[in-house]
Amino acid sequence: MKKYTSLNDIKNLSDTVQKAIQLKENPYQFTDLGQHKTLVLLFFNASLRTRLSTEKAAKNLGMEVSVLNITNAWNMEFEDGTVMNLSTSEHIKEAAMVISQYADMIAVRAFPTLKDKEKDTSEIVLNSFIKYATVPVINMESATDHPLQALADAITITETKKVDKPKVVLSWAPHPKALPHSVANAFVHLMHNMDVEFVITHPKGYELDSEITKHFPVEYNQEKAFENADFIYAKNWSSFNDYGKILNEDPNWMITKEKLGNAKFMHCLPIRRNVVAEDAVLDGENSLVIEQANNRTFAAQIVLKEILKTMSKEN
Repeated sequence: MKKYTSLNDIKNLSDTVQKAIQLKENPYQFTDLGQHKTLVLLFFNASLRTRLSTEKAAKNLGMEVSVLNITNAWNMEFEDGTVMNLSTSEHIKEAAMVISQYADMIAVRAFPTLKDKEKDTSEIVLNSFIKYATVPVINMESATDHPLQALADAITITETKKVDKPKVVLSWAPHPKALPHSVANAFVHLMHNMDVEFVITHPKGYELDSEITKHFPVEYNQEKAFENADFIYAKNWSSFNDYGKILNEDPNWMITKEKLGNAKFMHCLPIRRNVVAEDAVLDGENSLVIEQANNRTFAAQIVLKEILKTMSKEN
């Protein structure tokens, strides 16, 4: 693995998941691999699980970690040919190459604007780092994707499924703020690569990018979609067609214990209790949200390990 910017960078998902599960048994077995290597984590946006789990994963491999919140750095410019006489002081061309001199890998977290659909879907921040950095780049959530979360979700489903081909439902849930499509998109990408029966459910108007969902069925009746589900993954996202807009906040789409039934409940966190899901769901024995959060470390660690292995072979 030379970089990790989407699930497509994993050649064999099932094999990678099994390697991650093995890492959980002994997280420190490869501490020599990352010695004298530095991972720089760049945060354009807030983070809790991604920041701490990726840092822990790197340290488990013997790496040094440097963290930079971009709000504490110079304002960065990503457009070519711009006359930089306004608020931006540092161009990505210099920034990415300079950071590459301080890092053996660069991990980037940058959310969408939810205002400029064309710019967001072009992944201007992530792709600029890929273009100008001279070291491997890792996506810690971008404008349209969150492959580290998807890999953690793959680990969680693999560890907890009771049948070979479980039914998995991705359900929209209400939220007072307009949220990105990144986690939902990443989960759909994952479902394309797992042997599952998959259904997406949401109110009309909240269709995701059809280039990502492709042939997967959409059921507008949430309770019908939940029938015989083994896993229910709740997530809010704003409208894709009416880009970035909240079309409704229907509280009837909140996940309740009654709706959940015997299914396992998944969510990437943070979650607004009694808005996205009721307390009884999150505090119940079918909730997997803490396990998912734990698996974020081992998703990041297996990615870092595979990149380090590739680097050592090239040297």
